[in-house]
Amino acid sequence: MARQQQQQHIQLAPPSSGSPAANSSPNDADGARLVQMCPSLYRTAYGGRTEEVMALLLQRHGAERYQSTGIVQHGQCDILEVSAERNTVLHVAAEQGHDELILELYLRFREEQGLLSRRNSSLDTPLHCAARAGHVRAVAVLVQLAGQDFGESILGCKNEAGDTALHLAARHGHGDAVEVLVSAAAGPAGELNNAGVSPLYLAVMSGSVQAVRAIVSTCSEASAVGPSSQNALHAAVFQSSEMVEMLLEWRPALADEVDSGGSSPLHFAASDGDRKIVEAILRAGPPGTVYRKDSGGLSALHVAARMGHDSVVKAVLRSCPDAAELRGGDGGTFVHAAARAKRSKVVSLAVKNPVLHGLLDAQDRDGNTPLHLAVGAGAPGVVETLLWVGKVRTDVLNNLGRTAFDLVVGSTSFFTMVKLVVTLVAFKAQLRPQRHDRLTPWSDHYILEKMGKTSDSLAVVAVLIATAAFTAGFNVPGGYGDTGEANLAKKPAFKAFVFLDTVAVATSMAAVFLLVYGKVSRSASSWKSFALALQLMWVSLVTLFLAFYAALVAVVTTRAVRYGFVVVLACMFVLQLRIGAWIGTDWPTICTIWRFIWQRCHSKGRHGIKRLYPLVCASVVHHFLFAAISFISFFCFGAFTGPAVASPFTSSPASAPSPL
Repeated sequence: MARQQQQQHIQLAPPSSGSPAANSSPNDADGARLVQMCPSLYRTAYGGRTEEVMALLLQRHGAERYQSTGIVQHGQCDILEVSAERNTVLHVAAEQGHDELILELYLRFREEQGLLSRRNSSLDTPLHCAARAGHVRAVAVLVQLAGQDFGESILGCKNEAGDTALHLAARHGHGDAVEVLVSAAAGPAGELNNAGVSPLYLAVMSGSVQAVRAIVSTCSEASAVGPSSQNALHAAVFQSSEMVEMLLEWRPALADEVDSGGSSPLHFAASDGDRKIVEAILRAGPPGTVYRKDSGGLSALHVAARMGHDSVVKAVLRSCPDAAELRGGDGGTFVHAAARAKRSKVVSLAVKNPVLHGLLDAQDRDGNTPLHLAVGAGAPGVVETLLWVGKVRTDVLNNLGRTAFDLVVGSTSFFTMVKLVVTLVAFKAQLRPQRHDRLTPWSDHYILEKMGKTSDSLAVVAVLIATAAFTAGFNVPGGYGDTGEANLAKKPAFKAFVFLDTVAVATSMAAVFLLVYGKVSRSASSWKSFALALQLMWVSLVTLFLAFYAALVAVVTTRAVRYGFVVVLACMFVLQLRIGAWIGTDWPTICTIWRFIWQRCHSKGRHGIKRLYPLVCASVVHHFLFAAISFISFFCFGAFTGPAVASPFTSSPASAPSPL
């Protein structure tokens, strides 16, 4: 009895005039009916147990018809009881997809006014709950019941966020639910929520082709509006070509609409790089779509060039060859955009196409050619691509009176500077006319500072290598005989050990001297000393490894030990790759470097270049030296480890694989 009184008298606080619940339904004003939902009623509704729900509710509504079931009555419950968020029993059943319970509740309590349109605290109707969860049978039942009494009024109801049931089903990609909703009423497909987004845009964002097809095939007047003035096609280009073709067939004009930044769907597709989608838009969209420019003055061709999508550039030029003439907001062509973004593939496309050769020397509003922009961006690969065609002028002055070579001085990376100078000198590029006595040599203060800090650490490492080599020299493998001579002195492996160990000692000590000299002298040649010390340290490391391996070969016959040096070989290879990545992988080709050496010796302006970039020649020498040392070291490793690896699998030396 106390439980029944508690259920009858616990009421919700009356909603304020500004709260969402204040506008939910006229019946909500009847505080006597809005009581907290009985836990038993909530549990049975959540589980979809129709008979138990009816037994709890029909105690006041003809309960005598259910007394024969034998279900125990748990107090006096009401159809209008609500949960903490003002969900009725119908909300709970709809959210869990209990369509039979929904139908039974409506048939038993249809005299309750506004039962299907009752709102929770978020202004969701039961149809909102079913659509959000994607329970298509529950949605179908609610739509059918709503059509009997209310028509489109329930289907067009909006919650607190302005979403209709169609918005929610589309947002979550419930294609079946979307089909049911648009078949019942096409009006909600043209509605926007509070964020200004249409159901079609939400369906595209969900990635559900079924939901998009249901809307466009049923609702010819559906809205495609999205946020920031985008439309559904803007979003579809990042989903699938099937969705794009569907939208273009439904409304081709979408391809010509722009967002708040002036970007069309073709701009979006060009940035993503999907050639099939770009071709679909070019084929089905209005003819002027390809010529549209965004708020920054960039066409879709510029965007594709900036992103390096050469296949998209080809597709656009194949469809509209005159699009190559389009200029951006800075007056640059798509070749300018590609050069500034270091996209060598797109630049190579322009170089190989004779029709586009006129763009290679084109100047933007600042007078910069693509070569100027490539040098300014620090892209030696693009510079080499432009110059190899032989039709790019290197003496063009920009509005500041500077050639492309003059812009090298702005490079912030030492290795980038070296590559640019080597490439430009190789193809006879010249500096602007100026007095040589006023030239300031290029210097990278960051590298020089780091070089001074690392010299001490490298000197310690070089001393450790020398110490290890000295120790190995006095503790020779196999020990000494009674005469003081090494026991293994006549073995070839021992002789190789002595030679390699001696080289390791000499090179490591030389590296120490050079590092100390460079640290103390602080002269202009300190960089050269530092670079040579690095080369010597690399040689000492390699020879120390080889000496250790030769010592093992001299005293140990176990093949497992020898196999371990294959791992050492792999580690050395990875180390070389890391060093190469640090230096940079886009070094000029061998032909370009030979051309640089020739031009360096015979060019008329070589003195000015030498004064401005004094370390370039030494850098090229050290680059070749490092490559040569690495090749020799791997050849020696392969020569030593090859027989050890091959012997378990071969019966004769003639069948052994190549060491490399």
